[in-house]
Amino acid sequence: MANTGKKSARFKIQRRLGTELPGLGKAGALERRPYPPGENGNKRKKYSDFALRLEEKQKIRFHYILREKQLRRFIRDSKRGGGNESWITKLVGLLESRLDNVVFRLGFAPSIKSARQLVSHGHVLVDGKVLNIGSAVVKPGQVISLKEKAYEGQTYLHAKQNPRLEVPDYLKKEEKNGKEEGEIVATPRLEHVPFTFDSGLFTEYYAARKV
Repeated sequence: MANTGKKSARFKIQRRLGTELPGLGKAGALERRPYPPGENGNKRKKYSDFALRLEEKQKIRFHYILREKQLRRFIRDSKRGGGNESWITKLVGLLESRLDNVVFRLGFAPSIKSARQLVSHGHVLVDGKVLNIGSAVVKPGQVISLKEKAYEGQTYLHAKQNPRLEVPDYLKKEEKNGKEEGEIVATPRLEHVPFTFDSGLFTEYYAARKV
């Protein structure tokens, strides 16, 4: 997977895909140069059908910071079982319910990467207990909060002062005893993907591939 650590690398990814990906952190990747690296404003590459499908897949991978192997595992999980929902809807529900993403969407961290670090360092509580696995899927009714020290840390304070996104309606955030905490109140759906995303092209990409 491409290095998403440096701001320049994160901006290049978003310029290449022509889409702001909030999970990568700071906004503004397309403000000065709204075209792919190596091109200028007057020349745009012509995309094949495959390239268009690949772009939608890459948006999901880079926003949620997933390796291809991890994404395929989530796709397999979303295809299991019955129900009336499409597997892509189930997939988004799983990805948006990952603990690292929930911490980010609650505004406790400025990016998914920084949220994942909070989780892995043992600063995040689920129902009052430490959970240090960023890929853990949080279920409706579970409450997410931080350890006391984390509320005073730069990651949380920076995110609170510079919110990247509004809290989505599948989450509820409130203050208790002077500290913010959040709760999943519904299962996330396709409309909760926080960037322009064509689910049809994404499913077409994987239609001819063994997952």
